[in-house]
Amino acid sequence: MGRYAWFTSLLLGFTLLPTWLMAAGKCERLVATGNPEYPPYLWRDPKNPKQLIGANADLLKRIGSELGLTIDVIYTGPWSRAQDEVRTGRVDLIAGAFLTLSRLESMDYIHPAIYETSSVVWIRKGQAFPYAGWNDLRGHSGRTLVNNSFGQAFDTFAQQNLQLETVPSLSQAFQMLLLERSEYVVYEQYPGLALARKMNIADQLEVLSPPVSSEGLFLTLSHDSACNEPWLRGQLAKKMTELTAAGLPQSLLQSNLERWEQETAQAASESTQ
Repeated sequence: MGRYAWFTSLLLGFTLLPTWLMAAGKCERLVATGNPEYPPYLWRDPKNPKQLIGANADLLKRIGSELGLTIDVIYTGPWSRAQDEVRTGRVDLIAGAFLTLSRLESMDYIHPAIYETSSVVWIRKGQAFPYAGWNDLRGHSGRTLVNNSFGQAFDTFAQQNLQLETVPSLSQAFQMLLLERSEYVVYEQYPGLALARKMNIADQLEVLSPPVSSEGLFLTLSHDSACNEPWLRGQLAKKMTELTAAGLPQSLLQSNLERWEQETAQAASESTQ
């Protein structure tokens, strides 16, 4: 075979390689982050505070393993900072975010959603006010997290109609609620309960019904990520579809609820010794 024929054959061989395989060589490691006060979905690892653990972290690591990628889920600061890191492309993925118009400008959403989660109104126990829906929050002072979303419809309503101020963390929002510096906090039910138990204030809080929203929680991929290619988006969506159908997210949620409870109990025990 002549030199030209050999080169042509080699080039043809590369062009016949699957597109995803060629692309995978460009990006063997992804970095993800998320809300660090979000148990059982995500929280900081007590043994390694630079890492995030939880159901969403476990799911990403499973997806990475099946795709032959390393996916590190790291702590980048409070939720507002974590979103900025992904928005600018310094971090590739958010491990759990609701769908909003502003995020769509800087991130691709991977479908299907990991979970459907309810967001609720938290109040001081015994301090309930008449509440049957969003309109009943008018005239009451509330708190939520910076850059947090509870679905586009509620976000728009809150911006136009409610006295809903933002704070950097849920622990701060709950503290301000108990200090009577606000009348309610809007946040998700299970993560809120998990943190309230850790703070040992669950018996001082209660939840109003109905929830303000029930939204899908998604993986998102930064538009500015060097790894954001069609092959990756397609493979992530394929794996999410497979694993969701197999019930893995719910299984991971239950195991991490138990993990969080064990960590909280251990921390409480150590603090009393």
